[in-house]
Amino acid sequence: MPSLQQIRTALDGSGQAHVLRFWSELSEEEQEVFLQELGQLDLQRLKEHCQAAAEAAGAAATSCSLDRDPNLEPVPPESMGGVRRSDPERLAEWEHEGLLQISRSRVAVLLLAGGQGTRLGVRYPKGMYDVGLPSGKTLYQIQAERILKVQELAESRLGSKCTVPWYIMTSEFTLKPTQTFFQENSHFGLESSNIIMFEQRMIPAVTFDGKVILEGKGKIAMAPDGNGGLYQALVDNDVLEDMKRRGVEYVHVYCVDNILVKMADPVFVGFCVMKGADCGAKVVEKAHPAEPVGVVCRVGGVPQVVEYSEIRPETAQLRGPAGELVYSAGNICNHFFTRSFLQDVAEKFKEQLKQHVALKKVPFVDSCGNQVKPTKPNGIKMEKFVFDVFPFSRNFVVFEVLREEEFSPLKNSDGAAADTPTTARNSLLAQHCRWAAAAGAALLDERGNSIQIPPSPSAEKHPEVKCEISPLVSYFGEGLELLLKGKTIKTPFILDEAAAEELQAR
Repeated sequence: MPSLQQIRTALDGSGQAHVLRFWSELSEEEQEVFLQELGQLDLQRLKEHCQAAAEAAGAAATSCSLDRDPNLEPVPPESMGGVRRSDPERLAEWEHEGLLQISRSRVAVLLLAGGQGTRLGVRYPKGMYDVGLPSGKTLYQIQAERILKVQELAESRLGSKCTVPWYIMTSEFTLKPTQTFFQENSHFGLESSNIIMFEQRMIPAVTFDGKVILEGKGKIAMAPDGNGGLYQALVDNDVLEDMKRRGVEYVHVYCVDNILVKMADPVFVGFCVMKGADCGAKVVEKAHPAEPVGVVCRVGGVPQVVEYSEIRPETAQLRGPAGELVYSAGNICNHFFTRSFLQDVAEKFKEQLKQHVALKKVPFVDSCGNQVKPTKPNGIKMEKFVFDVFPFSRNFVVFEVLREEEFSPLKNSDGAAADTPTTARNSLLAQHCRWAAAAGAALLDERGNSIQIPPSPSAEKHPEVKCEISPLVSYFGEGLELLLKGKTIKTPFILDEAAAEELQAR
C-alpha cells in the first residue's frame, strides 16, 4: 500500500490536495481506513478522470444530442426474431437448441446487481426486496428457483445432468449484504459453488470544476462505474477464466429488478446460437412513440442503443406499412453474449467504451467540515452502460418478446406512476392467472365468485388476483395442464411443490 507521503504527492499532482484537508482531525483508526481507501484509487489516472468528468458534463450541457438522427435505421429483418413475428415451429427449434446448450452446461447467467434500492426507499440490495407476493418471495429467490427449474427442464428433456452457473456482479454497497442473504437462505437450493459473486469498480464523484467530492472528512464520495463496468470487473475478478474452466460458452446477462426475467431463457439462447450471433438483445415493443426507453437500432450501419431523448419526435413517430412503429425495439437490459465476445471486449475494446455523464445530488462536507445535503445536482458520476459493446459485435441479433410476459421492472416506491412494487407484483400474479386459465383451471375469488381472466393481457386491467405459481413448479407456464385442467381453484392460492403434489393426488 502506498505511504501517506506518496498519496499526498499524487493528490497534489492531480490538483486534488483538498482530499486530505481534514487529515489532522481524524483519529488514528479513521486515518488508517482512509489511507486504505485512497491506496485503492488509481491515483495515476485520477487527474485524467476528474478532467474528463468536468469536460463531459460541460459538453453534455451544450451538445445537440440529435446529430445521430439522420443516420438512424431499424435493425434489419434478417437479424430479428420474436415471439410474435416467428412461427411456432421455429420457436420450438430455438427452445430445443437452448435446452441442448443448457444440458451441456454451456450456458451461464450473469446478474447486474451493483445498485442499492434507494429509489425504493430501502438501503439494501434490490434483489432482497419482497414486493408483497402471497409467498413472500424476494427477487433473488424467484430468480434462483427459475435457475433450478430450467436446469431440471434441460435434464428431463435431454437426459443430461447440468449446471447453470450464476455470476452476480455486486458493488462495494451490495456485496456483503448479498453474500449474507444467500448464506442465511441456504443459497435457495442452489450449490454455493455455482454462485459466483464479484465486485465492480467504484469511482469518485466529481464537482463541476473537476474536484473529487468528500462525503465525510475521511471518506471520498464513491459510486459504481455503471453496469458497463461489467467488462472491467470480468478482468479484475478472473471471471472469464472461471467460465472457461467450467465450459461456459454462452452468457445471459440481465438486471436484478425485472420480476418477470426468464433466467437462461432457452428460446432466446437458442435463437442467438442458431443465428451464429456473438451478441444479442432481448427487446419489447415500445408502448408509444414518446415512451422514455432506449431504442435498439443501427447508427451508420452499427448496432447501438439510442436514448429516446436522442431521437427526433418525427423520427420516433415513423410507422411501417402495417402501422407498426419503425423504431419500436425498446431496450430492457437483457442480453446474450458468447464468452469469446466478452473475451474480445475485455482484451481489445473495454477502454473504448463511452463514458456517460450522470448529474447527481451528492452529500458532501464543505470547507469548514460541515455536512451538506444538496437540494440540486452538485456532482458528476461517470458511468458506462452494458449495451455500449454492441458496436463491436460481428453478428448482432435482436429478439422481441411480449412486455406483459417478460418485462416488469422494480425501480420506484409505491406512489410513483410506474415500476413500483405494486405494478411488479400485479404483473407476476396476472401472468400466473393467465397460465392457470390456459391450463384449464377455473379460478374463484375469496367469495366463491368466478374470476374472468381477460382474453388478452392488453385488455383492461382486472383486479389483483392472488394466484401465484412457484418457479419450482413451472418455469414459463409449461406442465400445468396435468395439475390444473378441469380443477376449480379458490384464491388466494399458491401453487408450490406441496400444492402440486396434492393436486396430482386428487
